[in-house]
Order: sequence, then structure tokens, then C-alpha cells
Amino acid sequence: MLLGIRLAIFDSLGESIERWEPRWVEYCHAHGIECELVDCYRSDVISRLRGFDGLLWHIYYGRPIHRVVAQHVLRAAEYLGLAVFPNERTVWYYDDKVAEKYALEAVQAPLVPTYVFYHKEEALAWLKEATYPLVWKLRGGAGSCNVRLVRSYRNARRLCDRAFGRGFPGAAGYLADARTKFRKARNLVGLWGKLCRMPQRLREHRAEGRLAWREKGCILFQEFMPGNTFDTRIAVVGERAWGFTRNVRPNDFRASGSGAIVYDPQRVGLDCVGLGFELARALGAQSLAVDFVRTPEGEPKIVEMSYGYLAKAVYDTPGYWDRDLRWHEGHYWPQDAILQDLVAEVARNQQGERGQVPSAE
Repeated sequence: MLLGIRLAIFDSLGESIERWEPRWVEYCHAHGIECELVDCYRSDVISRLRGFDGLLWHIYYGRPIHRVVAQHVLRAAEYLGLAVFPNERTVWYYDDKVAEKYALEAVQAPLVPTYVFYHKEEALAWLKEATYPLVWKLRGGAGSCNVRLVRSYRNARRLCDRAFGRGFPGAAGYLADARTKFRKARNLVGLWGKLCRMPQRLREHRAEGRLAWREKGCILFQEFMPGNTFDTRIAVVGERAWGFTRNVRPNDFRASGSGAIVYDPQRVGLDCVGLGFELARALGAQSLAVDFVRTPEGEPKIVEMSYGYLAKAVYDTPGYWDRDLRWHEGHYWPQDAILQDLVAEVARNQQGERGQVPSAE
């Protein structure tokens, strides 16, 4: 029984997202940790958080209201002295590929060469000299939404005209990438489930669209890495790293969001695992997912990163690597690892308040 530790957990009940809090609550109850689901949308949320030692919130990229509210509540909770997940170093670049570029360049990570422009004339001048194809991306989006292969200057100019004109919707359309979504349903039962949820998701999407901002005044391109038939996803939480590969979609260049996951540890390069650990340490991230492709010479390069991921996809891996790249067999929920690390942080904070020197472990 871990007496003296109280955790607040954001309650996303009723939202059509992958919910992490049921696993957190289950873990707390199994290990004697006092926890309470909290509605962080309430005006009096800060006063309600007094008396807690930590706050966990699974911020979801597809809910603009999360991005509007979460960063303020989490930062304010830190002023209250709470340990929070995700903290600022973990989440400030979340769902923002421009911020990811700056963060990765700052820590000298092996990022696929990425270019961002804030003036149309500068962008067009660069594009006239560029080598095609290029990969165009909006700042936000996951699962390969808002990502396109640009094969010519003419196509790139068309994107520039829009980026520095009326802009692009900040939230992807509900039917965006519909073919892949229905393929991932796998069978009639899965397809029926998606169809049954469609009315609710359409209502939510309309509400989300009113909160999402239009992306304009900025354009981003990445160099295209040819010859990749799959990418590698490494997810790191503390001393644990999970890895799997995702096959590129048929007749496409994108692997993210394909659903074609291969759980073969031999297919995951240990160089990617090691880089995942190094990057998480350099960024100070509590949780980090990194997507790698390889150059024609075989060198791993980072395409994107995020604090979050589909937890079930990570759980389905047959094991994880520790920081010494030793393999540990078995299925583990990343939410458990996140919660364990947060509880350890709370314990260190409490020891510090009592005048003891916290353990460095």
C-alpha cells in the first residue's frame, strides 16, 4: 500500500478516443494508490487539484479542446507542486512538426532534412532549386494525415499559394484517409462498429472543427527517403523501449497509419532502439515515440516524433529493451510504466520536502 500518494487523472469519459485512464485507474487500485477521476474542463479545476500529488492527462491530437485546455491546466498544476504527465519538456512539440524540427535540430538528432518557410517568396526560390520528390506536411496530424508526396515545382507552388493564402483546415476531415480506416476494420464486425460510431464522431468532428485553427503563413517540406518498404516505431518510457515496424501502404510511400504492423524484434534495428533512448534523455521526455526510416546507405533517420501513441500497439509487442539493450520478454502496458515513473517522482518530491536527499536512481 503506497500511503500518502494521491493522483488526479483526467476523465475523458464520453470522448471517442483511446482512453488511457482506465488502465491508470486499474493499476492504482491494484497497487494501493489513491486516485480520482477529475473533470479538467471545470472552471474550478485548480482548486479541485489542491491536495493531490500528481496529475495524468492523455492529451489526444484529434481533440483540439485538449490542446486548448491541457497545456494551461498541466502547467498550473506544476505551480501547485504536482508531478504531471505529460510535463512541458515531454509535450511542448506535440502534434507540431515545425516544433519537432526545432527540437530535434537543437539536440543534434539524425532528422530527415526538413525545411520550413514563413515567407512565400523565400519558399518558392528554394523550391525552384530543390530535388523532387519532396514530402509536404502540415504542422499537425497523425497517421499520415496531412502528408503528401510532391513530385514537381508546379505542385509545390500550388501548395505554397494555399499555405500563404486561405490556408488549410487545422483538423483533418472525418473521411480523410477513409480507405485505410476501413481496411483496418479487418472484418464486417469491425466495419459495422465504425459505421455505428459514425454519427457520434461526426458530431464530435463538427465541434472540434470549430476549435481548430487554419494553418497558414508557414509551409514545411522534408526530403524524401526512397527505397523504404517499412518504417520503425520506437516508443520509450524511462528505462524501457518497445519497437515494431510498419509496412508501407500498397501503392503509397507512407507507413504511418497503415495498420500493417509487424511484431518481429529481429526486424527492429538496435541502432534505432539506442537512438530512441538517447533522444528521450536529450529531450527530457517522460514518454516518446520516434519514427525512423533509412537512407539508401542504411543510416537511420527520424521522420517524426510524439509523446503519445496507440497504447495497444505497444502492448502487443512481445517484449521490450532496457537501456543496456537487453531484451525482456512479455507484454507490458506503457501506461503502467508512465504511472510507475510518476509515482517515483512523487516519492522523490515528498522525500525532498522532508529534508531528505532524493535517490538519483
